[in-house]
Amino acid sequence: MRIGILTGGGDCPGLNAVIRAVVRKGVTEHGDEIVGFRDGWRGVLDGDAVPVDLAAVRGLLPRGGTVLGTSRTNPYSVEGGPERVRETLGRLGIDALVPIGGEDTLGVATRLAGTGVRLVGVPKTIDNDLDATDYTFGFDTAVGVAMEAIDRLHTTGDSHHRTLVVEVMGRHAGWIALHAGMAGGASVVLIPEHPFDVDGVVAHCLHRFESGFSPIVVVSEGATSRDGDLVFSTGEKDAFGHVRLGGIGPALAALIEERTGRESRAVVLGHVQRGGTPSPFDRVLATRFGLAAVDAVHAGETGVMVALRGTDIVRVPLSAATAQLKLVPPERYAEAEVFFG
Repeated sequence: MRIGILTGGGDCPGLNAVIRAVVRKGVTEHGDEIVGFRDGWRGVLDGDAVPVDLAAVRGLLPRGGTVLGTSRTNPYSVEGGPERVRETLGRLGIDALVPIGGEDTLGVATRLAGTGVRLVGVPKTIDNDLDATDYTFGFDTAVGVAMEAIDRLHTTGDSHHRTLVVEVMGRHAGWIALHAGMAGGASVVLIPEHPFDVDGVVAHCLHRFESGFSPIVVVSEGATSRDGDLVFSTGEKDAFGHVRLGGIGPALAALIEERTGRESRAVVLGHVQRGGTPSPFDRVLATRFGLAAVDAVHAGETGVMVALRGTDIVRVPLSAATAQLKLVPPERYAEAEVFFG
């Protein structure tokens, strides 16, 4: 078979491990030919493709990012985009396509599958907000980076008797903030699913100071206050209509300093969470996803996504995976609240 592969949306650790697994299993067990499309859906639109053989994937397992490149190109926002995608796949003789991405990339895949394009999706997002899978690769690495930063900030915060506000990724879902905050012993964790009360945050910070230690506040980039005063975006939108967020960390730090009378600093981790070598968990999960995607292709499946359920890799309808985001449930946030203050 001739299998196409692409990586779309934001990069994250583990993408290269998926590519490596697809190539290794496809080539060695089935004699497949793997074609990589550069820069996500843009490569399919423009016919920008490159052969990916065994030599091309050697040494990729520990490497972050994606050797195929990525973009947030949306074929459905381009005139004649879906038709161009189908034309490219037909011209290059692609029997099946393996798109690796999050809600946007796989949302496009869902719509294309409905028009007869044969494809098997692989879930990818450091936010861990794709439904129908317990975890997505990249998330564990991002949490580890954030936790290490929090660990380091505890000592400098205590030394200077200041509040440190750590802004992490999470547009609509606060999984990174929740896990990193709990693992790092944060004084407060603020997530998009649970609008926060500024007075409550200040009270937790003061209580932490009274205990002889300095507070660490972990906040998702998409978190908002209950009164709506702290909402930040640049106003710019990407091809999928998402507004670019940022600024909640510094704004909250300034407010906490004003209300507590103690020095406060903000640390915005940003793309540091995306980069670098993937964790062991993410390397294994990404590898298993890649192997399972090839199995699904050769089983004749289409319009499905490989997913983690418990410890098993299963196949689920793409429509189920992209219908809604997987948000932090109230009971999980309540677990973290026990340790606030």
